[in-house]
Amino acid sequence: MSNLVNAIRVWDIPTRLFHWLLVALIGFSWWSAETGRLEWHILSGLAVLGLVVFRLVWGFIGGSTARFGQFLRSPMTVFSYLRSESQEPKAPGHNPVGGYSVVLMLLLVLLQVVTGLFANDEDGLDAGPLNRFINYDQAETMSQLHHLSFTVLQLVIAIHVLAIVFYLVVRKRNLFTPMLTGTDKQLDASNGALVSSGAVRFIIAAVIAAATAWATSRGFFLS
Repeated sequence: MSNLVNAIRVWDIPTRLFHWLLVALIGFSWWSAETGRLEWHILSGLAVLGLVVFRLVWGFIGGSTARFGQFLRSPMTVFSYLRSESQEPKAPGHNPVGGYSVVLMLLLVLLQVVTGLFANDEDGLDAGPLNRFINYDQAETMSQLHHLSFTVLQLVIAIHVLAIVFYLVVRKRNLFTPMLTGTDKQLDASNGALVSSGAVRFIIAAVIAAATAWATSRGFFLS
């Protein structure tokens, strides 16, 4: 019973949906590219763009633990955290190192999407929706960056997974389940809890994200 009492809300539903949808879409994007389903690959990339835009907006108007101001700390704070013998978080949400890893992953995914919007395939038959705004050589450069950024992204994802396993095995901290359930039974209630932002802000972020993805798919209506 005490575990249930001490369980506190850590992640809101939009943040958790973003996380798992991004995981699924990155996997689907890889599969569709590997199997030559480039139309699906482009649609998946546009969906990823919408998700990233949503997360960027949500980082300013979302729940307390989703906001950049909550988990982006000063370099000295990160250094002190790494040196600390007891690295348990004082509040729900990302620790000082995890916060910067979130930003790094968002930037890499955004780079992956943007380069894909301008890239073309090896035969030059299929291309991203913004490909017509650049010449062939520039599109080739974008294609190379698109492949390179995905390699880097795979490395960062692997490190992210290893960090979760490290915390589970070595520090006995389960970071996986809270991202599923939204609650954490390993934090004391005195550390505070998630402060939600409400449905209106979610709708605002979702509309901005959807509009950005749709306008991009139409080439911003520019000829």
